[in-house]
Amino acid sequence: MLLPFFEWLSEYVSAFNVIQYLTVRSILSVLTAFGIALLLGPKMIVALTNFKMGQPIRGDGPQTHLAKAGTPTMGGVLILMAITIATLLWSDLSNHYVWVVLFVTVGSGLIGGYDDYLKLKQKSSDGLSSKLKYLGLSFVGLAAVTYLYIVAKTPVETTLYFPVIKEWFWDMGWLFIPWSYLVIVGTSNAVNLTDGLDGLAIMPTILVAAALGIFIYVAGNVKFSDYLGVPYVAGVGEIVIFCTAIFGAGLGFLWFNTYPAQVFMGDVGALGLGAALGIVAILARQELVLFIMGGVFVMEAISVILQVGSYKLRGKRIFRMAPIHHHFELKGWAEPKVIVRFWIITIVLVLIGLATLKVR
Repeated sequence: MLLPFFEWLSEYVSAFNVIQYLTVRSILSVLTAFGIALLLGPKMIVALTNFKMGQPIRGDGPQTHLAKAGTPTMGGVLILMAITIATLLWSDLSNHYVWVVLFVTVGSGLIGGYDDYLKLKQKSSDGLSSKLKYLGLSFVGLAAVTYLYIVAKTPVETTLYFPVIKEWFWDMGWLFIPWSYLVIVGTSNAVNLTDGLDGLAIMPTILVAAALGIFIYVAGNVKFSDYLGVPYVAGVGEIVIFCTAIFGAGLGFLWFNTYPAQVFMGDVGALGLGAALGIVAILARQELVLFIMGGVFVMEAISVILQVGSYKLRGKRIFRMAPIHHHFELKGWAEPKVIVRFWIITIVLVLIGLATLKVR
């Protein structure tokens, strides 16, 4: 939105030419999103409290969580708002990839927001039925990936690349649609399952978003992509603005979400951010690297699948409670210990993911 304005100003003051650089706009995006989240956070918390947007707590969950009842939820609105504003301000809005990532993020966030609304209205942790939630996410995901498939100009944009071994790749053709759809919906739900402790989901999200920003920058740069053996996708580099907006908005939200949390992100934030990570990984052609860097999200989702499957087939539980972060709580780990250790795991996995840039 501001890019044409600064291009016009640069005709009179050459110093404004610097705004055209992705690196500069990325920094401005971080600062903008962080500033919005930090400044509006206290007002939103007060507003959510006044409207009695208190989080319903599961009765079968850890007893330590009962004290959190009434903590304002739907703080993810703040995150998505900061991301959207920063992206619109500093991105080249003629780039269609910008609108794709915003559509997926905001669309998934709206579904999560409706789920949060029903939970608050019914004063229950149930909310929107899993079938309707899945249907909504499916519509958003399928619409986005079908569009990407239709407008794809090169085979690279629909090819699955394997990390480390650059000779391994698979031109998926139309199978790109169901594969990418599963990435978006799967990541969205995995982040949602992870969002059960104060700050547990938001820190891995911003770490993975920052790393994906590096991948997306390389993928959109002819020289860097050729040097590092990364698939080149013309125009996709602009999405680095979106990634840095996630980083800035997430940091600003963490200021209020860190233990003990003043506000929870709710499904509006978790579903929106999870879908955002999925679509960015797809655009960067690094879906498998996303599974590595987002290992905490994968672990949380698999723990639920294993728990449910084991109980239905054998009548026995594998974990004391799923998702797995509750298992460690019930084993006696203090909540901050669980949170920080999961953060540490994410840092290690992100570094491993970034290492694949060079090891090819």
